Amino acid sequence: MKKILFLCTGNSCRSQMAEGWGKELLAGRAEVFSAGTAPGRVDPRAIKAMAEAGVDISGHRSKHASEFRDTAFDLVVTVCDKARESCPVWFGKARKLHRSFEDPPFLAREAKSEEEALAPYRRVRDEIRAFVSGLFKGDE
Repeated sequence: MKKILFLCTGNSCRSQMAEGWGKELLAGRAEVFSAGTAPGRVDPRAIKAMAEAGVDISGHRSKHASEFRDTAFDLVVTVCDKARESCPVWFGKARKLHRSFEDPPFLAREAKSEEEALAPYRRVRDEIRAFVSGLFKGDE
């Protein structure tokens, strides 16, 4: 079974969504994890947007990439530009892939309602789902 790490800066939104989708869509084919280069806390709106799609990430916690220093990953996916720039070199022989997604908290910062704030979370959630579902298309 392949091991995949989704890496972002805060491990609060995009990488958490990717981990949730990975566990849902790649079950039985990959062990999926997420981490950040400067972790904070899991974004409540990310939790809500994922729950709307039927994926529960409410039990996730933000983790620092160093927690995985001794884990041999097959694939490390950076999901934001800052994480790609500061991606730890100690991921060794793992294949590295970059796919930047827009930052929902940044996009929602001037929202005038909770519904308006959730819109970018939902859009990015769906973009991440499409990306994760296509990760092993050529391997089948």
